[in-house]
Amino acid sequence: MILAISANFSFELEQPNDALLQFEVAELPDQRVIKAQTVITGIEHEARVPGESDLGERIWVRGEGLVKARHSARIEILRSAPVWERLKSVALTEAPADATAYLLDSRYCHPAQFTDFADSQFGAIEPAGARIAAIRDWVTSHVRYTHGVSDSATTSTDTFHQGQGACRDFAHLVITLARACSIPARYVACCAPGVSPQDFHAVAQVYLADPAQRGAGAWHIVDATRMADPEQTAIIGVGRDAGDVSFLTSFGPMRFVSSEVSVIAADSPGNTGYPRGVGEPEAAAA
Repeated sequence: MILAISANFSFELEQPNDALLQFEVAELPDQRVIKAQTVITGIEHEARVPGESDLGERIWVRGEGLVKARHSARIEILRSAPVWERLKSVALTEAPADATAYLLDSRYCHPAQFTDFADSQFGAIEPAGARIAAIRDWVTSHVRYTHGVSDSATTSTDTFHQGQGACRDFAHLVITLARACSIPARYVACCAPGVSPQDFHAVAQVYLADPAQRGAGAWHIVDATRMADPEQTAIIGVGRDAGDVSFLTSFGPMRFVSSEVSVIAADSPGNTGYPRGVGEPEAAAA
């Protein structure tokens, strides 16, 4: 699957200030960057650093006034959708260090609060992949997809009780329930053509057995909003939760101005250009 992606956004720094950006699609074994270009204007300094778990890159920028960022890319997605009923768990004592970190509480995800609920609701379901599918289905049926009802302080516990939220809230709740079942789970910033309204998107990834390699584990995409097909999802970055991988984090006064994101399946009939759709951004201020 080939995806054509464009992302343009702008923000205003009210005084000389630093901001951390992460919005470019990452080069990964299961997704190949065919061609990409990024242009950032209105800054006096730019520096790149690895993203969380060394996945993708973050961009430090410093400037004052209006800053504009533009990114376009053609991406080949090489992964297949998981067959949940066939995926077993990986023994925690054999999990790699980076997976272990995604079992613990984080800023927006508090699995310790859900241990009893997760055990009673999902604990008897085997194998672990089927348990994740059940968690996904539960979140889909109990949380209504709604913009504007959550903010940068909303946790998965809030979403559980409110029963509504945006993509980041769905991802946080899936992550929390998976961790409560002792399955490593992490937050994924991404793009996908099925997202409506079109915008940067968020899904979860869980660490389960790798069907292609006996005895090994792999990260598998799960989206309770049902808008992102793993075979058509371009990953930008990962983290413990949204706090680790916001596309824009300002370290001083900042005013967000605009965002425009387009993702199309470029190898589908009739899709040869780069049409654009406007969505609602999710930026974070430190």
